[in-house]
Amino acid sequence: MPDTAIRPMPVAQRRVRIEPVMGTVIAIDLRDHDVPEAAIDATLAWLHEVDHRFSTYQADSEISRLGRGELTVDECHADVATVLSLCEDLRAASGGAFNAWRARPDGRLDPSGVVKGWAVEMAAGMLAHAGARNFSINAGGDVIARGCPEAGRSWRVGIRHPHNPDAVAVVVDVTDMAVATSGSYERGRHILDARSGEPADGLLGLTVAGPSLTLADAYATAGFAMGKSGIGWAAAHEGYAAYGITATGHAFYSDAFAALIVT
Repeated sequence: MPDTAIRPMPVAQRRVRIEPVMGTVIAIDLRDHDVPEAAIDATLAWLHEVDHRFSTYQADSEISRLGRGELTVDECHADVATVLSLCEDLRAASGGAFNAWRARPDGRLDPSGVVKGWAVEMAAGMLAHAGARNFSINAGGDVIARGCPEAGRSWRVGIRHPHNPDAVAVVVDVTDMAVATSGSYERGRHILDARSGEPADGLLGLTVAGPSLTLADAYATAGFAMGKSGIGWAAAHEGYAAYGITATGHAFYSDAFAALIVT
């Protein structure tokens, strides 16, 4: 008699590494068994290297020394020129709402609005090169997800509620996608509208989802600086979806974002 018993589907082997870096906590959730631990070590080591190079809190970082005029761009690591080029593209695209040279009240260079998304996307590329196919990297709420956590299921990402740190405002279902959020949740009104030099107002949070974490993070930062109009601005970029919560607590989102929401 044939065996017709229902057997549970095997769950993918899971490895999770959590490490403080870049002023936040990085969590790598890897579901592939054939990726060597050394590849994860190398990925985290590279993120620490980026942190030291671009930290605005370390006086001896290259970005701090560049901002003080002690180094030229040519004297810095090539990654600095890459990030500053991305910053200039974002300044132009946002009409000056984001400006790495006016992102802080003291006028010092601060490319942080671009660095984290770019760095985590590069880290994901390192894992993929090592054979990773199903994994996520969560960098303080900015997430890049590849493949799936287990057969038949997508990755789920919760967007933090602006008034309740223990709750989520919305949950999205993503596969091979990035999700980035900018807001005043933890550090207060730290994002400036570079056009006025004043802290951005109008939004409590702006989340952008799309294929690239570099761009999703950049659009979320610049869009937040714009205020309520930044929701539509971010959503207008091809392939990207936006969800914003206004200062009055109302949520607005694009049709593309609505398609990601778990109901």
